[in-house]
Order: sequence, then structure tokens, then C-alpha cells
Amino acid sequence: MRGLRCLDGSSLAVVPVPARDRSGTPYEVTLELRRDGVSFGAVGERCGHLLAGLAERVAAARAAGSPQAARWPDPDDRFPEPAGPGREPELFAFRYRERADLASTGELRCTLRTSATWVGPPGATAGGRWRTARRAVVEAWGAGGRGVRAVLTSAELARFLGEVLAEAERAGAGCRVHAARSAR
Repeated sequence: MRGLRCLDGSSLAVVPVPARDRSGTPYEVTLELRRDGVSFGAVGERCGHLLAGLAERVAAARAAGSPQAARWPDPDDRFPEPAGPGREPELFAFRYRERADLASTGELRCTLRTSATWVGPPGATAGGRWRTARRAVVEAWGAGGRGVRAVLTSAELARFLGEVLAEAERAGAGCRVHAARSAR
């Protein structure tokens, strides 16, 4: 699996590992984090359905007729609205693999951040405008407490989610099917 390019130059791979029922049949995934090919942490026990749901919401937000299209003309700025309020609204947060795990086993979260850049003559207050942009910030902390960060457009987030879900499908976990069933 191709990893996310982090701001510090490292690569973060998020590898779905099948969770199996008593008969050995894969039914969901846990995420293994690898930084530059080295184990970094494990998070998100049975989180595939959440990622599949987010992938669907990202695709809907990027669509031309979406509610986000009116406010964000550039499709790369269009993201689904996060579930809860907050200064840094989260699209997902997986803080450990299982409830019994220590908090130091890893963390993976994705927040939305909005930035503004002045487009116009430098130092001028007239003849320009503010260009706002939204980006997904994916942050991961390893078991050793060290963190990495990647900043993604909505297209890059959609591609990342698609890769994780495709890898889960190849592993037999069936997160897409599971997500569709649980939505009913």
C-alpha cells in the first residue's frame, strides 16, 4: 500500500489487518500504522465500516450538486461536515486498538482545518480578496509518542480512503459491503 507523504518527509502507511470471528472468517479491520516501513502503532478495532461511511460522505461532498459546492467552488476544498462541534472538527479519530489497550499504543485522527490567504497586491487592503481553503489534516502518533502529520485535499483524502478500503477488500474483510448493510 502506498503511504501518505508526511510534512517531515516520512511515509505513513495505514494497513488494514482483518479482524476474524471465531471460525477465522474476516469481518472487519484494525489499522496497523507503519512509518517508513517500521511498525508505528495499531488503532481502530473494527473501524472499516466507519472509514467506508466517510468515503461515501467525501464523495457526496465533492459532487457538483452537493450542499458544499455552493460554499466551496474548488472540489478540493469540499469535505463532509463533521459530526460534532469543535475548534478542530474531526472526521475520524482512532485512539487505540481495543478498550483494554493503553492510550500509548497509537493514534490516528483526521481533522478539518480552514486557512485564508490574501490574494492581491502585497500590503494593499483594496484590490484583493481572501482565498479560503479547507484541508484534511491526518495525524498519527506512534506507540513511542512521536507524531507525524499529512495535509490532504478532499481528492487526496478520497484516494487514501479508497486505498485502505480496497486493501481491506483484498484481505477479505468486506468493509464496503459491511458499511452498506449497517446503514440500513
